[in-house]
Amino acid sequence: MEIKAQSGSSFGASVEGFDHTTATAEDIKAIKETIYTKKIAVLKGQDLTPAQYLELGKMFGRPVVYYEPMYKHPEFEEIFVSSNVPKDGKQIGVPKTGKFWHADYQFMPDPFGLTLIYPQVIPQKNRGTYYIDMGKAYERLPQELKDEVAGLYGVHSVRKYFKIRPHDVYRPISEILTEIEEHTPPVRQPLTFKHPLTGETVLYISEGFTVGLEDADGKPVESDLLQRLFEATGQLDDTFTHENIHLFHPEQGDLLIWDNRSLIHRALHTTTPEPVVSFRVTVHDEHKLYDGMPA
Repeated sequence: MEIKAQSGSSFGASVEGFDHTTATAEDIKAIKETIYTKKIAVLKGQDLTPAQYLELGKMFGRPVVYYEPMYKHPEFEEIFVSSNVPKDGKQIGVPKTGKFWHADYQFMPDPFGLTLIYPQVIPQKNRGTYYIDMGKAYERLPQELKDEVAGLYGVHSVRKYFKIRPHDVYRPISEILTEIEEHTPPVRQPLTFKHPLTGETVLYISEGFTVGLEDADGKPVESDLLQRLFEATGQLDDTFTHENIHLFHPEQGDLLIWDNRSLIHRALHTTTPEPVVSFRVTVHDEHKLYDGMPA
């Protein structure tokens, strides 16, 4: 196994010669350290069945089953499926997922540490995923913004980008909204926290899931601070040329593993009607979102 940093960049690394059937504990440790420091590691040349993919995922942590059934793989509930390709005339998974800035499960009380994405069918044009390293983004904030965010909390909710389910057809929208609030009520996390593995300060917000700010006492922050943070970190740049934004183009056989604490991401979708299928496994590693997080 050989780990190679991306040439000329502090973001990302590739891992060549990884075989989950022969990998040692030291191999997994080395890849994890690479993920935490380089933010994303790409295991090259993988050819895995769904069962093998899930087995590999378990080597990095405890898998989390997505709470909405329509996203699940028909045989392995731990595998989240994004697909616009029917199988035997049936929709498997959900098409066009993640077309907004977010961290996976940011709207839940206990977000996990690592995301593993294994593309199955890759479009020939306009493919990829955008990433922002929210540790670096915080580091680049003007000091006055850093002073403003100190001691504040972000409020996160799925309600903005919740996808309507098949059984929601003909239901009143008020019932659906009530159900969303009951099953996944808004959660709050520190606006900044120390990464438990690297010690860097992470700005924990996303345009997709962060819906408000509060002070330590739970009082809403009535200002444009959240919008200014979105703008400063690059999340409002619809040209995707902001210095914080990285675009990664997967190749067949790539398996991407990234730090879900530090990175927010956004799928690149276009109107080009090309088939695309991707599998996702998400896992809790050895730490909570941040050290000292309430159980």
